Amino acid sequence: MERVTIGIIKTGNIGISPLIDLVLDERADREDLAFIARTSGPKMDPESARDVAASLIADKPDLILYSTPNAAIAGPKEVRKLLADAGIPSIVFSDGPAARAKEDFEAEGLGYVLIKGDPLIGARREFLDPTEMALFNADIIRVLSGTGVVRHIVELLDGAIERIKSGTLGTDDLPRIVITPRTVAGLGYYRNPYALAKAMAAYRMAETVAAIDFEACFKLKDEREYVLMACTAHEVLAAAARLVDEARDIEKGNDTVLRTSHSKSGAVTERSGLLEGAD
Repeated sequence: MERVTIGIIKTGNIGISPLIDLVLDERADREDLAFIARTSGPKMDPESARDVAASLIADKPDLILYSTPNAAIAGPKEVRKLLADAGIPSIVFSDGPAARAKEDFEAEGLGYVLIKGDPLIGARREFLDPTEMALFNADIIRVLSGTGVVRHIVELLDGAIERIKSGTLGTDDLPRIVITPRTVAGLGYYRNPYALAKAMAAYRMAETVAAIDFEACFKLKDEREYVLMACTAHEVLAAAARLVDEARDIEKGNDTVLRTSHSKSGAVTERSGLLEGAD
């Protein structure tokens, strides 16, 4: 089987960044995919961003996934320009602030998945240490996973990969979506309405975190105020992560947890009972 090569570019970090390649091959045994990746680590300055993007593009993957905070600012703009010029199908993954550049992405021929529930971290030096940073990102990952956002992204990408295999992927076929609580409500992954309500609440709380942290990082000047505000945002996110655990536990109690797994060929198998199909 001829493999589809997925190129990954990461500048800086948002919650979806560590997952974007792993969720496409959760058991690391897909025979239809190969991966190459370049990252600038936490750096997002134009030079760092341009260097990693140029290096990845030179490998000529079949599809490029670019993950970054705020894809509307200078460093990510450099990456977008290179992607647009390269002519390789490319999808930008970013957060709520990038939504103001949606029309630019489309004009550049890029797909996009913008996740409003992937919020800005409370990046105040007096508050944010490595432990707090890691816990915040762990909570985001829990929220994005438990609300169904991760599964939805995988479905979008699987669709693009299948079109590459058949030679039918055009610019207009790339996903262009802003993920909101209404998106979560319409996914249909939860059977129990109480579980779904908890998932929707968790996602909306994560959106709120972004607004609170924006105030803490960019508006407040008094140290006592902005440290408490950043801490407030992180506590809201921790509560959202607990809500998605509760939602999933409801589904476990009903034995209706949805699982969608990739086979070696890339085909997806679906089951909702833990022992469904077992002898």
